Amino acid sequence: MPIDAAQFRAALSLRVGGVAIVTAQSGERVHGMTVTDFAGVSLEPPLVLVCADKTSNTLPLIEQGRNFAVNLLASGQDELSNLFASKQDEWTRFEGLRCERGATGAPLIPGALASLACRVVALHDAGDHVIVVGQVEEVRRTEANPLVYFGGGYRALAPAG
Repeated sequence: MPIDAAQFRAALSLRVGGVAIVTAQSGERVHGMTVTDFAGVSLEPPLVLVCADKTSNTLPLIEQGRNFAVNLLASGQDELSNLFASKQDEWTRFEGLRCERGATGAPLIPGALASLACRVVALHDAGDHVIVVGQVEEVRRTEANPLVYFGGGYRALAPAG
């Protein structure tokens, strides 16, 4: 029996996940999207993966430019996450945002908990998404708390102890 998409989505919302903005550049064009589907794949070589919706406007830039950056958001960057998740005004997302370019050319989001500049090494068709595997060419990190997503909303981590 087929699984209902709404039930599947509700079940997946019970995973605790960090929130990231994946950015890409091809020529002068830049784009970005909010994702929660991101994972480390390998230490040697350093590989990560992101899952990009086939209808996203960021995926074609990843495919053309063969680069992307995963910007893990810090606590307090929920407005930025919402901006990059919305389809409204998506071509103006970078206005006023002072990004640096990473080693692969993709924009690095200021104030991010960590940014990983990646070169595309593989693309895999996966239903309504494409799994993008990238080799990490540069890592930048800061000391902050992560932006966490659970049950359909942002959450704060409790102090350890």
